[in-house]
Amino acid sequence: MDQLKVLVVGANGQIGKHLVQFIQDTGNMKAKAMIRNPEQASFFENIGAETAVVDLEGEIDQIAAAAKDVDAIVFTAGSGSHTGKDKTIMVDLDGAVKTIEAAKESGVKRFIMISSFDTRREAIQRASTSFAPYVAAKHYADQWLKATDLDYTIIHPGLLTNNEGTGNIKAGSEVERGEIPREDVARVIVATLENEKTIGKEFQVVTGTTPIKEAVDSL
Repeated sequence: MDQLKVLVVGANGQIGKHLVQFIQDTGNMKAKAMIRNPEQASFFENIGAETAVVDLEGEIDQIAAAAKDVDAIVFTAGSGSHTGKDKTIMVDLDGAVKTIEAAKESGVKRFIMISSFDTRREAIQRASTSFAPYVAAKHYADQWLKATDLDYTIIHPGLLTNNEGTGNIKAGSEVERGEIPREDVARVIVATLENEKTIGKEFQVVTGTTPIKEAVDSL
């Protein structure tokens, strides 16, 4: 069986780096890291991953060109907490929508979106003034994806930390707020890619007591 080839958008981010490494470690998948800066390539080349240098703020056809030879796309890009509302719109909303459109253009059916913990309409209203634009951007990106015929999964992680992963999570359509290490989010993505039953689903995930594969399999 051919290896599943996965384009990781936002590969140089903290979740993205873990994800590319874990995909390379699976043996049944291989990663293509989409990065903005050629200087970021060496990390990925050293672990045997392909790279594509594409600016997420560029054109759809540039993203589509990076996606033309892959089987799945994972959108892990984010503007980060230190940028303004303009970057939130350009990366978390426009960048996500362009990647979705690029998937359609290049014939890639499988699409995994890393979203925010709660992107329902009410969450936008409840969010602080500074956080609301981010939640709104994620809300509309999620809605755009759900309106397509792509084989999507939307993952809503809790508060992200750089702690070492525990390998144990709690996942479901609605779980209590909590933290989760970025390393564990990356492992959840791998488990999601490996399980076709996650297609058409969205779920929240935080640190818990159930092994990742078991938790993802029971969604």
